[in-house]
Amino acid sequence: MKFTSLIAAAALMLLAACGGQNNQSNQEAATTDSLVVNVYTHRHYDADKQLFAEFEKETGIKVNVKTASADELQKLMEMEGANCPADLLLTVDAGRLVRAKEKGLLQPVQSEILNANIPANLRDSEGYWYSLTQRGRVIVYNKAKVKPSDLSTYEDLTSAKWKKRILVRPSDNIYNQSLLASIIAHKGEEVALQWAKGIVANMAREPKGNDRDQIYAVANGEGDVAIVNTYYLGQMLNSKEAADTVAAQKIGIFFPNQADRGTHMNVSGGGVAKYAPNKANAIKLLEFLSSDKAQQVFAEGNQEYPVKPGVPLSATLASWGAFKGDTLNIVELGKLNAAAVKIFDAAGWK
Repeated sequence: MKFTSLIAAAALMLLAACGGQNNQSNQEAATTDSLVVNVYTHRHYDADKQLFAEFEKETGIKVNVKTASADELQKLMEMEGANCPADLLLTVDAGRLVRAKEKGLLQPVQSEILNANIPANLRDSEGYWYSLTQRGRVIVYNKAKVKPSDLSTYEDLTSAKWKKRILVRPSDNIYNQSLLASIIAHKGEEVALQWAKGIVANMAREPKGNDRDQIYAVANGEGDVAIVNTYYLGQMLNSKEAADTVAAQKIGIFFPNQADRGTHMNVSGGGVAKYAPNKANAIKLLEFLSSDKAQQVFAEGNQEYPVKPGVPLSATLASWGAFKGDTLNIVELGKLNAAAVKIFDAAGWK
């Protein structure tokens, strides 16, 4: 693909300098070909590669992929402007999907297939973006130190019994921001602030690392409980790396707030790029990714919960049992992101 704009060229140089995850596997081709769809994606999973290959086989439409971090991709799209070759943006977390819409990076589309497959609370009401997978943000615990009966709600983690026992990643992580945004939506900013302060007071160490690191730390006894996304534990239990499975087998999973609003659920998803040169193909790919076949690949291959009702879970997800998930419209997570960031700062959550 030749980028005719100096701005686009500069953006690519900036992306490389920022340490983006672009690599030789990123495929480039002319966007004017009617049998192509250009995907900018933050998702980096084998399940996605499998699905892109299946889509190509079924439709004859070539899927060209550019990978980088979520923030880098959005910055690149902003800099490329009308010269942006992206047809479809795939990213994680409702906060980022809402942000992409607010920045004018997406365009609205209407699809009876997408509307039928994806529940209303998991898609933009104007069709700017659609969720494709769900992840629960749960409490995991060291089975040798904690009983399930010790656990109940996110709010209970602020009680004195959890002093110096909680592990969680930093506040700049958007998964934590969306969890706090959900608390704001349900309980208000004052309750959310007191919750964040309570978690800080009960931390076993300063926040660091990703969710996988929290699971390892719980398994190694650095803390007794952690707040993580479900798919991290699912992936570790199914990993080919012995160290992953050994650590994960020491861990129990608990779905909080079953007596009230339910466990906080977040998503990954996608939207058609504002200047998509192959809009119809982008919509076809989104529809394919919402199909029964694709949804089951997400579940089996990446241990994510399907967004389409009725799609079978993986054996691992099924083994954790049924649970009540929060049905809050995830648009609220994006709208309340800025408030969540301010509360984290006020609470001293590093």
